[in-house]
Amino acid sequence: MKELPNPTFALSPVQLPRGSLHPGSAVTGLEFLPRRVQSTIEVSWAQHLDEVREAQRLRHQVFAAELGARLPQTMPGHDIDLFDDYCEHLLVRESASGQVIGTYRVLTPAQAKRVGSTYTDTEFDLTRLRDLRSRMVELGRSCVHADHRHGGVIMALWGALFEFMDRNRLNTMIGCASIPMLHNGVVTGDAAASIWHQLRQTHLAEIQFHVRPRLPLPVDDLDHGLSIDPPALIKGYLRLGAKVLGAPAWDPDFNTADLPMMMRISDLPMRYRKHFSTGAA
Repeated sequence: MKELPNPTFALSPVQLPRGSLHPGSAVTGLEFLPRRVQSTIEVSWAQHLDEVREAQRLRHQVFAAELGARLPQTMPGHDIDLFDDYCEHLLVRESASGQVIGTYRVLTPAQAKRVGSTYTDTEFDLTRLRDLRSRMVELGRSCVHADHRHGGVIMALWGALFEFMDRNRLNTMIGCASIPMLHNGVVTGDAAASIWHQLRQTHLAEIQFHVRPRLPLPVDDLDHGLSIDPPALIKGYLRLGAKVLGAPAWDPDFNTADLPMMMRISDLPMRYRKHFSTGAA
């Protein structure tokens, strides 16, 4: 397969050559949202460094200030890591204020080759996914502002993501889905262990796609009998046909248990195909 063009602008000192993956600066993807929601939010792909900085400030606000993650002090008030310069950054804005209220970052196959791996590779051994990589993107750093956590924002993000997959003939998404270690005011892995034991019975991928955590959460030594629902984002992924690829890893910087997940366009339920109007296969 011919490799995709590289993403938008050179954001790193390396000044990698890049071309646009997007036909224009904005992608609405809102046709399936209620008219009221469409009128209050806008979806676009970052085209300039200052737009990426807006996403990084939102990420810092959510991950560090709200959830207590320990982030590199690259720039005060920003969540920045080495993968950001290679990623496309998807933004949802509040129309009235222009404030970024939701974001995802997307690492394409060509850019994953340039940086040498995906973020997920740092947490899991992805050897069994090697045959998927030429049409596989990584999703990461997803977050929504605390005042805007309604279905419209995440559906708008997903609509733009599936349009992106269709247009660039990509068919697989992977990423780490986080489960907080804080449960009922106590830092423990019991909630994550319980969710893993539930999902391995119902949403585990075929064995040829299983991956191994580099820093495993000791799930067998934890209480995995809690009756607890997965976080809303994970439940959303599962409704879209996503599968869990194996046991969770522990991320000490974010103090989360991370589940490796994969979503293939071919597994997308028909009701969502109608919403997202994707033709990728």
